[in-house]
Amino acid sequence: MATACTQGIGTGFIDLGTAKVAVLGAIQGITDVLPISSAAHMRIVPAVLGWADPGATFAAALQLATAVAIVAHYRRDVWRIGAGAFEAGRSGDYRTFEFRTGVGILLASLPLIVGRIAFGRRVDLCATPTLELWVLGAAGVAVAATLAIAVLVRRHERGFEEIRLRDAVALGLAQAFAVIPGVSRSGAALTGALLMNLKPVEAVRYGLLAGLPATVFIGLEGSAGLRRAGLDAQAWGVLGIGFLAATLAAWLAIRLLIMVMERFSAWPFVAYRAVVGGFLLLVVWLDVLA
Repeated sequence: MATACTQGIGTGFIDLGTAKVAVLGAIQGITDVLPISSAAHMRIVPAVLGWADPGATFAAALQLATAVAIVAHYRRDVWRIGAGAFEAGRSGDYRTFEFRTGVGILLASLPLIVGRIAFGRRVDLCATPTLELWVLGAAGVAVAATLAIAVLVRRHERGFEEIRLRDAVALGLAQAFAVIPGVSRSGAALTGALLMNLKPVEAVRYGLLAGLPATVFIGLEGSAGLRRAGLDAQAWGVLGIGFLAATLAAWLAIRLLIMVMERFSAWPFVAYRAVVGGFLLLVVWLDVLA
């Protein structure tokens, strides 16, 4: 499937039109929140439907929509941590939970941000080899296995208020693997949070909040890439439709993720990732999809 390129940036979404971009925006929003890899789905779904590849930079830019949905859903936490950290900095009392958690969230996102600075442009370039199906398939199977281990080996008893700076460092190392397409930032964060023995719903909460700075950074980076590609007003309008669809879908996906984790823990996502990852590896092995 060919990718429309402008200065090395994939811009295939422009020719898809608003309806198809809205569909892909919704898929991006859902799969960016659920631990099932937005990169894999944005590669597979257009290919299955016979649509042009929208481009990895399109998906990156729409991560700003995910950030908006996270802030909207966890607005009380965002306000409490942000205002509390600011007050702690003003008063010099750095022992507060809000300050430590705010610093921890920044630390947890730092490795992924550094990884994006180092490798992000290569991932977003047209026809990048990192988006080959075998890479996405192998990453899917690997994350499914790791997520299953995280569910099995821990009792998941800790709450959000018990999070420490060392947890943020560990989660940051886990999120760094998300620079590999198919791993999924939300998948890496959820796996890391469960390995910290957090309760399933608290793992979702901390995983999304701890990835918020990185999500904003990737979204801004993607938007800057599209700006360098010289998009006209019509193209930005098409992107805006995708952004709105992605925001609503991501907000609904957060609610779905919490509900699933409350009832079944991460097992549905383990099964889904194993099946999709295995299918992609089988497709590559049989060489049945160009």
